[in-house]
Amino acid sequence: MDIAGKLNAVLRRIPAPTVYIVGAIYAAWQFWLALNQIGPYLAEPINILERAYGEVALILLVVGLLVTPLRKWTGVNLMKFRRAIGVTAFFFVLAHFLVFAILDVQSIGRVWTEIVKRPYVTIGMASFLMLIPLAVTSNNRSVRKLGGATWRKLHKLTYPAAVFGAVHYLWLVKGFQMEPIVYLVVILGLLSLRLKWNPARVAP
Repeated sequence: MDIAGKLNAVLRRIPAPTVYIVGAIYAAWQFWLALNQIGPYLAEPINILERAYGEVALILLVVGLLVTPLRKWTGVNLMKFRRAIGVTAFFFVLAHFLVFAILDVQSIGRVWTEIVKRPYVTIGMASFLMLIPLAVTSNNRSVRKLGGATWRKLHKLTYPAAVFGAVHYLWLVKGFQMEPIVYLVVILGLLSLRLKWNPARVAP
């Protein structure tokens, strides 16, 4: 058995809900560190927690986009985890927004003001709103109710949501930093490969 086959054999033994459990534990751990101002949270814990949740969400969006090409290029099959990865990504985006709204600006009026006045907040909110219908319909009942074709079209919102998330991160940071640029380049590269494989129909 090759490496991909051995890895797939291991992955088959791991239940998909493990992704949710690991995500919840990590989110709670980071919140506890921020609450007690431990380690990197010694200074500006709210700001750092907000960014930590947002970055994990972006990483998970990238991983979700990698599932199909990874199977195509290497034979490693993460398809059983794709839904859990997407829902967990939304969970971290929601956590990112809640830290911003409740702990940072602390006012609905100020949240709206930030959305209107700051382009990086505007595009970040657009990404968040695109992910809401995807999270709501990430279940078998929605697939049956909408029909496979409509469901797949709806879930193509993942693509602009991921791009907007990366642009949000790029605009957010101060000065020249490579990390947000890398995220944006990787996301655009993955999307361009999908279009190259099948310009008529891009699988979610």
